[in-house]
This record gives sequence, structure tokens and C-alpha cells, in this order.
Amino acid sequence: MTARVAGPPAARGPALSDQPWWVLVLLLAGVVLAWRFATDDTYGTIFGKILLGLPVTVAVTATAYAAAIVIGLVAGLGRLSRNPLVYNAATLYVQAIRGVPILVQIFVVAFVVLPAAIDVVNAAGQALAPVLGADNALAGATNRAVPMGVRATAALAIAYGGFEAETFRAGIQSIERGQLDAARSLGMTWLQALRLVILPQAIRRILPPLGNDLIAMLKDSSLVSVLGVNDLTQRARLHASASFQYPPTYYTLAFIYLTLTLVLAMAVKAVEQRMEPS
Repeated sequence: MTARVAGPPAARGPALSDQPWWVLVLLLAGVVLAWRFATDDTYGTIFGKILLGLPVTVAVTATAYAAAIVIGLVAGLGRLSRNPLVYNAATLYVQAIRGVPILVQIFVVAFVVLPAAIDVVNAAGQALAPVLGADNALAGATNRAVPMGVRATAALAIAYGGFEAETFRAGIQSIERGQLDAARSLGMTWLQALRLVILPQAIRRILPPLGNDLIAMLKDSSLVSVLGVNDLTQRARLHASASFQYPPTYYTLAFIYLTLTLVLAMAVKAVEQRMEPS
């Protein structure tokens, strides 16, 4: 008798546990809610009212994120500085921001930092009165003139600037020191080497955490509702408190945020793939 030689094991398909069932659950929930929006007057009305806050949410997120990137880059470079004063100032900012909840930071910026800044502006206006006139804009600046939306956006930018600072610092430090030395040997200044050699490579490496922070800021933008800013969350709160329709209102709000974050996550993923070296 000839012995049978065992062949390679048959390839198995992916196990049921490996299937993305969570996607199916989300799709089913989305289909059910979309059907309710189209056929149920209650859900349709709620969806329309909440959606009025979408431009505010998008504007707050985009503006705060752009400002946070700038703040984070400056603070991240400060964390790499050899100047003790600059380094310690940047480190103090990062540690303070990362140790205080964002909601508390919103209150501090809106009701403590901004009024103090207005007082400084008033004092500057009074000091410059002989030049600008007694009724100049600086001397007449008031706390009420700054909208709550501006305060909330500034608070989010300052809060996320601390996180972006560490992201930029880690990304810049991941680039080999020899590349900076080579750029300097070619006659580039430190700023030119940073802009043309170091940052382009660092940004490719830190793009995933930057994208995640953008998604997180979109969700955290709901915190601006505590200042009465008419974003998606505030619209939902106002409608629920007036109509007592809490379940459909907050189901709708959650659906809108989930849709926005999933779309944004896919956009961030597409950008990451385009920037990957071929």
C-alpha cells in the first residue's frame, strides 16, 4: 500500500467573528432612522431643527482646529527650544492644558481669560488716548462685544493646541538629526531647513494623530453648547426641553454626529493614503 501524503491544509474563509458586524449594525440603525426621518413627521421636524446648527458646528470645528494647528506648532517648537525661558513657557502651557478638562477650560477662557484681556486692551487704549483720542476703539472695548461663539472657539483652539504641540514635537524629533545638519551645511537657515526638509516629513508621520484630533474636536465642539452657542447640541437641547421629546431628539442628534464622524474618518483615511510614499 502506498501511503498518502498529506497536502497543505485547505484555505479557510474568514471566521464569522472576523466579519465587520458593527458596520452592519450601524447601517441598519442608519436605515431605520433615515426611514423615520422620511415618514415620521416628528422625526422629520426634529431632524430639520437640529440640522440648523450644522453650519455653526462646522465653523467652530474648522476655525478652532486651524488655530490649534498653529498654536501647537509654535508650542511644539518651543518644547524643542534650547532657550530655557521658551522651553519652560511652552512646557508650562502644555502641562496645564493637558491637566485641565476641556469643559473647565471653556469656562476659564470665556469668563476669566477674555475679561482679563479686555481689561488689558482698555488700559492700552487709555494709555494711547493722547494719540488715538479719548474715545478710541481700544478704550471702548467691552466684554459683551465678544460673542460666546468666539470665546468657545478660542477655548477649543487653546485646549487642542496643547495636544497638537506634543504631536508636532514627537513628529519633528522622529526625523533624523543628520537631515537638519545636511540642510544647514547646504546654506539653509534653521527656519528654511525646518520648512523645506523637516516639517514635510514630520507631517506625513503625524498625519494619523492629527486626523484623529480633528475627529475628536468635531465631537468636543458639542461642549460649546454650555455657553449657549447654537450648534447641533444646543439646538437639540432647546427642542427637547420645549417639546419633552427626549428619545427622538437625542437619537437624531447622535445619528447626525455619528454620520459626521464616519464621513470625516473616511476623508482622513483617504488623505493618509494619498500622502503615503509610493
